Amino acid sequence: MITLDPVITIFYFIILIFSVILHELAHGYMAFSLGDPTAKYEGRLTFNPIKHLDPFGSVILPLLLTLSGVPIIIGWAKPVPVNPYNFRDQKWGELKVAIVGPLTNFTIALIFGLILRFFGNVLPQDYINFFLMIIQLNLVLSFFNLVPIPPLDGSWILFHFLPDKFFKAKMLLQQYGIVMLVFFLFFGGPTIIGYFVNLFSRLIIGV
Repeated sequence: MITLDPVITIFYFIILIFSVILHELAHGYMAFSLGDPTAKYEGRLTFNPIKHLDPFGSVILPLLLTLSGVPIIIGWAKPVPVNPYNFRDQKWGELKVAIVGPLTNFTIALIFGLILRFFGNVLPQDYINFFLMIIQLNLVLSFFNLVPIPPLDGSWILFHFLPDKFFKAKMLLQQYGIVMLVFFLFFGGPTIIGYFVNLFSRLIIGV
């Protein structure tokens, strides 16, 4: 999905940074709407990238993936602080906060995909290429974050529905989540994510 062309790579990283920021802002604003002001008090409801960048997820991991030639370059921002005990909706609050991040990235991809679907024949090729980059990257972020491995959103969705008898499995995932995630990324994960990204890209854009 991405080559090592310097210009393309720079644009890709810019889109990546703003896409993960929007992802985290969605978490923060959803938590705030549910009654939790933690993110607001800590200054995280802002578009300032310095407040959101995670040294590993925003810089080191994307660079490692780029240099290793992995076909999908992904990353994440610093998680927005959330206190679920402040939620007015104690039953579904955590699930709502978890799912809104991937949903935000999917919505971004959907908007730009529909623009290409209906107006692609009149747009300059540079715009088309730029929009395709936004679509693919946000679909990658959406499906990647649904993977049920901590610290990704998919793990919190899984934990919400996981019966109490699987408590030890939950603790194991939380303890070794990063190791599992790196293994997933370098051994087959991009192929799985790429399948869904290509499928939904065709469905949205219509080609």
